[in-house]
Amino acid sequence: MAVPQPQVQLKNPRPSPVNAATHDDSERLAHMATEVAALQAIGQAWPLEQRAVLDNLRGAIEALHREALVRLLKGLRDEPAAAARLRELASDPFIYGVLRLHGLVREPLEARVRAALESVAPMLAEHAGGVELVAIKLPDTVEVRLTGSCQSCPASGQTLSEGVERAIKEHAPEIVRVVQVRRSAETRAPGEAVPIHFVSPFAKAEDRGFVDLCAVDELPQGQVAARTLRDEALLLYRDGSQVFCVANACAHLGMPLDDGAVAEGVIECPHHGFRYRLDTGECLDVPEVQLVVHAVRVRGGRVAVKLGASA
Repeated sequence: MAVPQPQVQLKNPRPSPVNAATHDDSERLAHMATEVAALQAIGQAWPLEQRAVLDNLRGAIEALHREALVRLLKGLRDEPAAAARLRELASDPFIYGVLRLHGLVREPLEARVRAALESVAPMLAEHAGGVELVAIKLPDTVEVRLTGSCQSCPASGQTLSEGVERAIKEHAPEIVRVVQVRRSAETRAPGEAVPIHFVSPFAKAEDRGFVDLCAVDELPQGQVAARTLRDEALLLYRDGSQVFCVANACAHLGMPLDDGAVAEGVIECPHHGFRYRLDTGECLDVPEVQLVVHAVRVRGGRVAVKLGASA
C-alpha cells in the first residue's frame, strides 16, 4: 500500500533570492532560519512514522555535513595562513551559524562570560548588589567587580565563589581563575555608603554552614579580636552593631595582623605596613590584593562565622 505523501504548504514555497544589495546578512540569515523553522513545524504535525523518516534523513544529512566540515577545518588548521583566514571567516554570520549548528565553534568567550553574569544578576539585585565584567585575560582568567551592597558585604567572598565564579565556569569551562577587582579608596565617591548584608545571596538556606564563635559583647568596639575556627586564624572587627571577619594573615606574606594598629576601620600590617579595610578586606596600598573575607551572622547577641571557599 502506498504511503500517503504529506502536503507541504508554505506561503512562499519558492521564495525569490534575497537581494544582498538591499538586505544585510542578519536579515538574510533570519529569513532562512524562519523557513527552516516553518518546515520543522510542519514535520512535527506528521504521523509518527513519517516524522521518524524525516528525523533520520535530517540526522544523516547533518552527520554528512559535519564530517565534511571537520575534515575541512582540520586541513586548514595545519596551515598557519589558512588557519588565520579561517578565524576571520568564522565571524561571518552564515559560516558561524553553520559551524555552531554542528558544534564546531562556541559563542565568543566574552559573550558567554556576560551571559553568566546576567544569569546571577537577578539574585544579586534582590540584595541591592550587582557584578560587572572588568576584563578577560587570556587564556584562562576573568576579572569582575562586585557593585552596590555586594562590594562591601562581609560575605562577598562567598558571593564570588558560590555564585559568580560558578556561573562563569559553567558557561566558559576554559576559565580557571575568577578574580575580584575592588575599587581603590580614591575612586570611591566621597561619603558613599551602601547597605550591608551579612549573608551572601548564594548561601544555601538549608545548609548555611555558620559556626557559633563568640558573644558580641566579647568584641571590643573599633578594635580587632583574634579567634580560631577549624585551624583558621581569624580577625573579628566590631563596628557598632556590625561585626566583620577576615583572615588573620596579611595578603603580602601571610604574616598575622592582630597586633596591627586599627584606625577608622583600617588595620595596618605591623610587619610591612600594608593597610586593609576590615569590612571588605580591601588593600588600600595595593588594590590587586585583599584579605580573605568570611561571612558573619549576628543573632541573639552571638556571632557566627562561615568560612569561605578559599579557607
